[in-house]
Amino acid sequence: MGLLYTKFYIDFDEDEWKQISTDPIVFQTIKDDVTLDIEDTSHKTYKLSFKEGGKIKMLRVTGKFRLTWDDKEIL
Repeated sequence: MGLLYTKFYIDFDEDEWKQISTDPIVFQTIKDDVTLDIEDTSHKTYKLSFKEGGKIKMLRVTGKFRLTWDDKEIL
């Protein structure tokens, strides 16, 4: 299970992602090899590439976002 904290909201491109849940907030890829660029709270940048059907869960915690995903869904 992957885990990152970020202070920035992530924009999910509508032609690559669809929101499948609002509580918790979950986005799922609708294409293969979809990449997210994420800057964590220590200012390290990560590029995550997801398989088609891959999901990322976003939970708002005090002043930041907690992102989790299943490592099996990463390319």
